[in-house]
Amino acid sequence: MPDLSRIKEREKLKPKAGDEPHWQRLRQGCYVGFRPSKKGNRGTWFARAYVPEGTGYRRKSLGDFGALSGHDVFTQAKVEAEGWAELVESGGERARDMVTVQDACEAYLQQKPGSIAAGVFRRHVYNDPIAKAKLDKLRRHHLRAWRKRLEQAPALITRSKKGERRWKERAKSTVNRDMVPLRAALAQVLKPGAPNTDAAWQEALKPFKGADKRRDLYLDRDERRKLIDATSDEVRPFVKGLSYLPLRPGALAALTARDFDKRTRTLTIGKDKNGNPRQMTMPQAIADFFDAQTKSKLPAAPIFARAGGEPWNKDAWKYPIKEAVKATGLPGAVSAYTLRHSVITDLIRARLPILTVAQLSGTSVAMIERHYGHLVRDDAEEALATLAI
Repeated sequence: MPDLSRIKEREKLKPKAGDEPHWQRLRQGCYVGFRPSKKGNRGTWFARAYVPEGTGYRRKSLGDFGALSGHDVFTQAKVEAEGWAELVESGGERARDMVTVQDACEAYLQQKPGSIAAGVFRRHVYNDPIAKAKLDKLRRHHLRAWRKRLEQAPALITRSKKGERRWKERAKSTVNRDMVPLRAALAQVLKPGAPNTDAAWQEALKPFKGADKRRDLYLDRDERRKLIDATSDEVRPFVKGLSYLPLRPGALAALTARDFDKRTRTLTIGKDKNGNPRQMTMPQAIADFFDAQTKSKLPAAPIFARAGGEPWNKDAWKYPIKEAVKATGLPGAVSAYTLRHSVITDLIRARLPILTVAQLSGTSVAMIERHYGHLVRDDAEEALATLAI
């Protein structure tokens, strides 16, 4: 851990993946943190404290202490971090700041910022009656009513180039995904209620069983090359990147030039669905591709940019890929996620351990086994067949 009290040592610190602060332990369960500014400003200080009920750590932004200078900055940050930690440990933090479900959601985003959770809260929580429900009075029937409204809300299928929206009935798998952020936010501030009682708020948010379907649409290497060749010059590097690595399209689009280290051939994936930064070392051929994409770019510039320099997003990459799919005669359901599925399938077929595939793709072993376990079973059957005498 760095010594944040030393000014020169702080000035040498670089921004960490996922905007995670540099932490210094003040005492057991109490930390002060500093996040350097990417724009050359003063940087932001944080406090982190352990919650005695066993729900993990909470953290709070303390600001940049712009009115102070020199060693006074760390001194004040330390005082405020220790004071806030004492408040958390005594149970006063929630009593003062945590009143409603919306408060819990906003506190969750402070600790685990992520566009997916923020989007779910914005669409399905903040404008719903559940947002104003008091945490100390929250019961199972409140969340059952919220869940019913969520299930009945139509899901957006697509948005045409003219802005026309098309909707469909919300699938059970979509409901499962949309419940995850709220369940996680409430679990950080509420203990599970007694089972089979109205106090058991957690029971209303149990996922549907068997809702996730196995992904079957697969493109082999030749089909992926065919798709890449049919894309426009603007989107081709992005599609090629999806064909090289088992990343979610959003995670690939969020990569910036600083995330790639040419010397070590290492790529840091900081913004992804699971919220945990991870690194992967790439073979030379793929590293050369990333080197070409980052050449002459500023550290904060997106590795895969549109013609105007903006990063790709779902609405931007959707139509160019669909046009390429149509031009090649590939199945109409092929999408950016099909490439991720195809790459994961190839890794499984190459007999890479499931744990390694899960780590590379930023998902759980359970998910890999659920969606790709049949491939392992097929390979096992083939291997056993070779033993026949």
